Amino acid sequence: MIKRILPFILFVFCAGMCYGQEKPLVAGMKILRTMKIKKAVYQIEAPADTAKPVLFIEGDNITIDFNNAEMNGSNRNKNPEEFSGVAILIRNSKNVTIRNLKARGYKIALLARNVEKLTLDNCDFSYNYRQHLNSTQEKEDVSDWMSYHHNENDEWLRYGAAMYLRGCNFVTIKNCKVTGGQNALMLMECNDGMIYNNDFSFNSGIGIGMYQSNRNSIMYNRVVFNVRGYSYGVYNRGQDSAGMLVYEQSSNNLFYKNNVTHGGDGFFLWAGQTTMDSGKGGCNDNIIMSNDFSYAPTNGIEATFSRNIILSNKIFECDHGIWGGYSYNTTIAENQFRNNRIAIAIEHGQYNNFHHNLFIKDKEAVRLWARPQQPENWGYAKYRNTRSVGYVMSSNSFNDHQLVYNITRTDSLNIFDNTYSKNTVSMYKTDSSVTNLDTLFNQRWSDFFSSSKDIVIPQVDDPMDPFEGYGKLSGKKNILITEWGPYDFRSPIIWNTNPTDTSTTMKFDLIGTNGKWKVKSYKGVENLSAMSGVFPATITAQKIEVGRADIAIELEYTGDKITTPFGERINAGKAYNFSYRKFFQPLNWEVLFYALDTTSHDPIKTGQLFSVYEKKAPFKRDSVDRLEYAWWGGIKANGINYPQFITVATTSAILPKGEYELSVTWDDAVRIFIDDKLIVDEWEPYKFKFDESPNRRIPLIISGKNQFRVEHLELGGFATLNLKMRLIK
Repeated sequence: MIKRILPFILFVFCAGMCYGQEKPLVAGMKILRTMKIKKAVYQIEAPADTAKPVLFIEGDNITIDFNNAEMNGSNRNKNPEEFSGVAILIRNSKNVTIRNLKARGYKIALLARNVEKLTLDNCDFSYNYRQHLNSTQEKEDVSDWMSYHHNENDEWLRYGAAMYLRGCNFVTIKNCKVTGGQNALMLMECNDGMIYNNDFSFNSGIGIGMYQSNRNSIMYNRVVFNVRGYSYGVYNRGQDSAGMLVYEQSSNNLFYKNNVTHGGDGFFLWAGQTTMDSGKGGCNDNIIMSNDFSYAPTNGIEATFSRNIILSNKIFECDHGIWGGYSYNTTIAENQFRNNRIAIAIEHGQYNNFHHNLFIKDKEAVRLWARPQQPENWGYAKYRNTRSVGYVMSSNSFNDHQLVYNITRTDSLNIFDNTYSKNTVSMYKTDSSVTNLDTLFNQRWSDFFSSSKDIVIPQVDDPMDPFEGYGKLSGKKNILITEWGPYDFRSPIIWNTNPTDTSTTMKFDLIGTNGKWKVKSYKGVENLSAMSGVFPATITAQKIEVGRADIAIELEYTGDKITTPFGERINAGKAYNFSYRKFFQPLNWEVLFYALDTTSHDPIKTGQLFSVYEKKAPFKRDSVDRLEYAWWGGIKANGINYPQFITVATTSAILPKGEYELSVTWDDAVRIFIDDKLIVDEWEPYKFKFDESPNRRIPLIISGKNQFRVEHLELGGFATLNLKMRLIK
């Protein structure tokens, strides 16, 4: 017995000695055993190759306490879209715990592959990669749209992530924080995890994303303001940002008591391409319970082509409270809907039931419908019955709606035992396409809805209240999207509140923490209503020019300590400069559109816009002061639709001398010439593998008169051409 105990004691003693010795971090370090890291700030840039991380961890039964050490992956001269590399890679391991780590300035802060029972505790992965957004307050730029439809080959990594886990079962992620990035936590093929007590807020893409991930419990998390593609009162697009993203055969997950307000979508669930092609599977049997999905520019909850339970959630002030296209056997119960455009909207749904929900002041409460026919090449419709059928709606309370039920092309509805108050316009809007509408009391359904349904909630230690203190930011009016993502209310900002107003008056809100502000300089405006004050404040200014805009207002803040949008901490009392900038130079563009048939002449292959064997006249002409085009399915002119076409835009302009940035978004191909010099050559559309419209930014030195020529091709489908000039200095 003594011989067996002695080696064990020596092992424990040696392990304790190793853990007690604090190790400094160095680039390329491999960690194969338990240790404690020396607390310091480590400036270590990572190679762009994701297979070459700064730190590499592999092994079993390892605990690494980073002791609040901070890894910085980029110098301050880089923008977040330029961040590259991986801070930490963990792979092929079991029982690995990472504690008390800070990592910023990387494309991916932590990448884990095939790690069973990984624990991440009290880590801060804020201020890593995020895209430089091209949309403005005045106009959406479609290049900001993201796509998460495929991830079999880790396609999601192109967007970066604070944490990206693949093949990691029984993971625990708790007490972690991510802000000021694009995507916080992305899970691929991860099952049976526990994710709780985290704060993943104020990011420009996704808070928590899942792909082929099952039986995970997501609880007590604050996942607010994960959003882009929104301008209050101007457009609400979301651009596929979301607080929570659940994709491609992710089933049996629990989402409980999470604060997920102000997301592009609050909760975005889609069955996946497998289901779309085969009609099989889906993101099924997820329980979405006791969360707050309010203030989404688009959908509080989008759950499509799947079967789920949506229970006891708050969904206020969204475009759609729930969008449930093609959902089936789904229960929507005990939720609170308020001030949505449409509370529940479902096309081609089957055998869904809504009961014990509270609806208040939605423009429409329930809209159900089906299209006359499905796309012929759509696999889902070939293998599944897609009619709208089999709804039961009982014991709901409808209050102060313009319209309660808007229903077309739907069969077999049982609507009974609901209460109605102050529904001022109409109860039902139906037509002859609605069949078998039954409003008689149904005892069987009533008993079923009234019976208790036990849902097992896993126990966790010290669950946090993710809703505490966030009522003050209620409302979509508080979503302020800057060029780097959502404003986080941790530093001062000057915000134009009437961006599309064509009058000469500009209105601004000055938002910030306790402190004072003063205007240091301004140009392009005059007659500012105030030059100094305290936060919050509202000021006005008068534009000097109408049409053209070269406006700059520079301000100084002094007051409480703040954290800048890039994570820099400014101590109390120290001056901090912030600004408003707008530049627009109208140009007299002549735009000509020509028919294209790539079966007879393909400009991509030849490099020539037109065949030498034909002469073409334009089928359409435009005269515009800016290039901001988007087309779906071609251009119609004179009763003819042109699915393929050539765009040629030319102008001659005198611009003020200075350093400019030219930004162009296109689909499918574009070339740009200045004074016959080719400066943008994007003539290979097939090199862009994803269903996104690309964007390029080009620095330019411009002086005097210049000739601009833009050549653009559309080969079919969606098309866009958007060109902006920004004066840098």
